[in-house]
Amino acid sequence: MKPILIAGTIIVNLALISYSVAIITEQRKKVVGNIVLYFLTIGVLLDITATTCMIIGSESGPFTVHGVLGYSSLTAMIIDCVLIWRFRLAHGPKVMVPAGLHLYSRLAYSWWILAYITGAILVAVR
Repeated sequence: MKPILIAGTIIVNLALISYSVAIITEQRKKVVGNIVLYFLTIGVLLDITATTCMIIGSESGPFTVHGVLGYSSLTAMIIDCVLIWRFRLAHGPKVMVPAGLHLYSRLAYSWWILAYITGAILVAVR
C-alpha cells in the first residue's frame, strides 16, 4: 500500500474517533458543549485531510462509488459542524439542541459511518 494511503487510513481512523466522541456526547447530553465543538471540528479537519490523501493515492480516480459516498458523507459532516457552531454561537452552551438538529447530527454521522465501513470493506477485499 502506498504511504499516502496508509497516512489517509490512519487519519480517517482518527476522524472516526473524533466524530464519535462529538456525536455521542451531543446525543447523550443534548447540548453543544466545548467537547462537542472541539471534537466535531477536529473530525472535519481530519476527514478533509484523509479524503485528500486518499484522492492523491487512489489509482481509480476521484469519482468512484465509494468516492461519491465519501464526499457526500464529508459534506454532511461539514454541514453538521456549521449548524452546530451556529446553534452554539446563537444560544450558548447550556441550551438543549432542537430535535431537528439532534436528528440531523445522528443521520449525518450514520451516513459517514456507512462510508467508513464501505471503505474498510473495499480495502479488505483487495
